[in-house]
Amino acid sequence: MKLPKKTNRFCPHCKKKTEQKIKLISTGAKRGTLTRGSKSRARARGLNRGIGNKGRYSKPAVSKFKRKSKTNKKANLMYTCSVCGKSHYRKSRRNQRTGKIQQE
Repeated sequence: MKLPKKTNRFCPHCKKKTEQKIKLISTGAKRGTLTRGSKSRARARGLNRGIGNKGRYSKPAVSKFKRKSKTNKKANLMYTCSVCGKSHYRKSRRNQRTGKIQQE
């Protein structure tokens, strides 16, 4: 996604329009390896070893393209005021990856 480095926006702390730096923050926590239902946890329990029927572990993994359903991501934008140095978020919203973000 293309973003300008700086923009003029209203700062809720200064209560006026100031120049602010834009930073792109990731939208959520990454999946842990030992979460419930994860492959590595099942492997550690020994469900994918040995001879005989492997059950749901016998099939190959789904390809990464079949897993993906969204075409664009939600972007969290953090604005940092150049005057007071405080930061605030803009609510996460879906943005096309190529176009510029519309400023409020």
